[in-house]
Amino acid sequence: MADSETPAGPGRAARPGGGFDEALLAALFTQSAVGLVVLDPQLRLVRANSLVEGVGTGEYTGRPFTEVFRLDDPDGSEQLMKRVLAGEGPVREHLVRGRLRRIPGDRQFLTSLYRLHGPGGPDAPALGLVVAVVDVTERERARSREAALTAVRDAVGGSLDTATTCRDFADALAPGFADLAVVEVVDDVLRGAEPPVGPMPPGTPLRRAASGRCDAVRDAVEGGNGGARGRAAGTTRHLPDRTPYALAAADLRARLVPLGPDTPWLGTDADGARAVAATGAHSLIVVPLTLRGAVLGLVSLYRCGTSEPFDEDDVSVAATAATRAALALDNARRYEREHVIASTVQRRLLPQAERQQAAVDTAHVLLPGRDSGCWFDTIALSGARTALVVGGVAGEGLQSAIAMGQLRTVIQALAGLDLEPEEVLARLKDTADRLAHERASLPPADGLHGEPLSAGCVYGVYDPFTRTCTVARAGHPAPLIVGPDGRAVPLDVPEGPGLFSADSALFAPAAVTLEEGSLLAFCTADLLTGDRAPERITRALARPGRSLQQLGDDIVYALPDDTRAAGAALLLARTGTVSDHLVATWDLADEATTPATARVLVRDRLQGWGLDEDTVDATELIVSELVTNAVRYGTPPLRLRLLLDSTLTCEVHDGSTAAPHLRHARTVDEGGRGLFIVSRLASHWGARHGPDGKVLWTEQELPDGPPDPVTPVD
Repeated sequence: MADSETPAGPGRAARPGGGFDEALLAALFTQSAVGLVVLDPQLRLVRANSLVEGVGTGEYTGRPFTEVFRLDDPDGSEQLMKRVLAGEGPVREHLVRGRLRRIPGDRQFLTSLYRLHGPGGPDAPALGLVVAVVDVTERERARSREAALTAVRDAVGGSLDTATTCRDFADALAPGFADLAVVEVVDDVLRGAEPPVGPMPPGTPLRRAASGRCDAVRDAVEGGNGGARGRAAGTTRHLPDRTPYALAAADLRARLVPLGPDTPWLGTDADGARAVAATGAHSLIVVPLTLRGAVLGLVSLYRCGTSEPFDEDDVSVAATAATRAALALDNARRYEREHVIASTVQRRLLPQAERQQAAVDTAHVLLPGRDSGCWFDTIALSGARTALVVGGVAGEGLQSAIAMGQLRTVIQALAGLDLEPEEVLARLKDTADRLAHERASLPPADGLHGEPLSAGCVYGVYDPFTRTCTVARAGHPAPLIVGPDGRAVPLDVPEGPGLFSADSALFAPAAVTLEEGSLLAFCTADLLTGDRAPERITRALARPGRSLQQLGDDIVYALPDDTRAAGAALLLARTGTVSDHLVATWDLADEATTPATARVLVRDRLQGWGLDEDTVDATELIVSELVTNAVRYGTPPLRLRLLLDSTLTCEVHDGSTAAPHLRHARTVDEGGRGLFIVSRLASHWGARHGPDGKVLWTEQELPDGPPDPVTPVD
């Protein structure tokens, strides 16, 4: 038997002879699909097969492994190899980065390290290492490209805010796919306007919406993408002519552009040249953000320093990512456009200025946000009373703003009828039910057909003469009240059904008597969410020496961030009374001569207030007709009251609940002209009912406004 042969035995195959080991090594080093590198105990190259391109030559024999492969982390790799040499076990599939002398660019290698045992086995000193090397550069590049697309799919499109969409897109691409990503959007598109149809007109302003970058270029890239150094997000520019940016916006094609000191077009873009030099950018991809032929913006991707240059496969990835971003950006633009329209409609439907009331100071805060259906109002009522209203239609967008405008218009009309708060809300709910029925009757193809309506409202009336505030609410929080001493005033208002709900329960009012100088806060529901929100608001209202507007600002400053994003409305009112110098009240006898007596009393008081003679004559006639009507058709007690404010109000009270009606008397009729005369002389007139009778009232505009100051009359 030859020395190289091993005798066969049970369970053991015969080992071939004839130089089997040499043949095995030759096959591994010439036919293996894996690169093999043999190192000595000093980690120097002994032998390498041909798959390790450019290494299996004699010029590298005897050189350290980390020098041959020029690894990014030579110290870490050397420590790992030494641990394998020491017998701590093999290392399989360890990814390292480096460069080969004869192949340009960074490479990525998947390495496995195996110890070569000496004649004494694992415990003997090692003869060296065998390193299996697989160049996985292309595989990792493909994985990086797929990861970039996955990041874009996961991150982009979750927000309907254009700025957030652009920022998510930039962050998804940098620093993983690019060292720097800059997203610029047509300026008008950020405001919700229609994007221009490509090619983009010259001179179209682009606004830098977002940028993402790696730490290595963080300080030097603020002027990237052709902008001046230090140009931050939010600034605008026009694309320089004869540059890749302008060409991509013109023909709507992505471009792969190498960058360097001798790049010709940088001579026409001085800011871009400075940015390229500062960041070390050497490779650029410019991709237009287009959708259905319209140009929304431009995305520019850079690789800097030692990063691998972009190739054509990267351009394809960038174009796919840009398509996804353009779709998300267009969705955000459409939402932004509808939001702008809804906000504009809401603003136009709300009071445009603070309204001066007789005995109430008011201020409001309207927080813009997603909720475009909240509203507030202050309505002057007869008898120096003031209606305070806050409500909201759930949802966002134009349809919510329209529904809000419909409800606000209805409640203004109902307030003018001098109805009690609970009756106002009952009739408002009737109107809401009709609106809901109209929406349900739309064709099934209409987008509004299946959208439910939900709304709430709180309606309060403050009477300065009795200092009472009567409140009713429909699916809405009750107002918060703080007395002049800073203590909360309890107000238990039963909650009525929401305006669009199927609940038919009755509305029940609650009344509270307030001290002069009390504060009322009517809030939309969003302001009262969160931890101890009512206590937070009442605590802010208790701060002394603050104006109503300052108190409103204090409440806003203390809100959680998500409340400000949703939008809300706040109406503040400080109660007061009517000055005795501006009111005159008389109890009248139920006699035929009472109208004449009333005329004398009115003339004397109005002259004492310094009103002009025409107003005195008209008021004298109005009072005469109202008192005559009360004497003839009413029941005692009779009372006359004059109130001087921005208008002149006359009120005649009697104990009857029967309301008069305006008639158009014929030529031969002996009566029926009283209220017709009153309606001609007064700007407004009406009747309101109470538990002890009714009041007929009129309002007259003062030609020169109220006298200032009014002299007290004894």
